[in-house]
Amino acid sequence: MKKNVFYFLLSWLLASVPVFTQAQDLLSGSKQFSEKSSLKQLGSDIFIQIFKEEKILELYTKNSTGHYQLVRQYPICDYSGGLGPKTLKGDFKSPEGFYHVGLKQLKPDSRYYRAINIGFPNQFDKDRGYSGKNLMIHGACKSIGCYAMTNRYMDEIYRYAEKALHRGQREIKIEIYPFRMTSSNMKRHHNNANYSFWEQLQPAYEYFVQNSTPATVNVIRGKYVLNQATQPDSQTPSDYAFTKMK
Repeated sequence: MKKNVFYFLLSWLLASVPVFTQAQDLLSGSKQFSEKSSLKQLGSDIFIQIFKEEKILELYTKNSTGHYQLVRQYPICDYSGGLGPKTLKGDFKSPEGFYHVGLKQLKPDSRYYRAINIGFPNQFDKDRGYSGKNLMIHGACKSIGCYAMTNRYMDEIYRYAEKALHRGQREIKIEIYPFRMTSSNMKRHHNNANYSFWEQLQPAYEYFVQNSTPATVNVIRGKYVLNQATQPDSQTPSDYAFTKMK
């Protein structure tokens, strides 16, 4: 009797090996697919949005129709200074606004793993007399004025940026917002001292939501102004009145 039970168990185990192996292969294949899919469209033009309050960095790639599709949302490990723009060197604030990144701004040998210099101060910051330098998106998960990611996430973001710039994208637009600039969020922050500044950012946020392409933003007399040519036809003039210069 014992011998029969032993042979039955042995036969069952041997029969289960292929099934177990197949399950392992499927799990392994799923993992590999997930890793590859997270880097889909590598080499395409990219666009980056950062939202402070949500602690999210969104990376988009440009498709064949010229629109940008979300590839991945990366949790921001750390940033400093709370909501509002950086204005002074040493204020420990992380910037807000519209920035551009070229190939020379990539830092593969950064002390914080890898880094992308966002280009602070831009023309707006300079016109306002804001000071500071070497403001980055980088790894190492710690920040004083920068946007810090885990090394794993920074590796992916860096690879997307490097490939895009090497394959012909002249510069990468990075739009940094205090929060998702919906009407309800704007109302929630209406009494904030930075509200008038945030009003200058909102039209570009709305434009991307509606069109899936980044707006062209100019700096005129120390203010961010949405380029008239990029304003959606569906909007009435009053929707963007606060960005227009008379």
